[in-house]
Amino acid sequence: QVQLVESGGGLVQAGGSLRLSCTASGRLFSINAMGWYRQGPGKQRELVADITKGDSTNYADSVKGRFTISRDNAKNTVYLQMNSLKPEDTAVYYCAADLTLGRAWGQGTQVTVSS
Repeated sequence: QVQLVESGGGLVQAGGSLRLSCTASGRLFSINAMGWYRQGPGKQRELVADITKGDSTNYADSVKGRFTISRDNAKNTVYLQMNSLKPEDTAVYYCAADLTLGRAWGQGTQVTVSS
């Protein structure tokens, strides 16, 4: 199994920045890619960004140019740097790991952007 622990959420004004962290533990060899998803009020969960073992990245159109996903393999940690935040970025952000079999999820961290 893989366990994911997120941190870094909070309240920020529009235009501000936050950095989310996700640290993985357990059967790390089974992880193929990691990513960040979010679920806003009354909305479905959506992919924000992901990063493969080879460091290829993919972003939702709504965050391109504002968010950056990166990883520190020595710390088993994936980051999401969020700049120029907008009120519509308000959501619970979840870390996810794509495994050989299935997907693991973190518990989620709240990000609230005030206007």
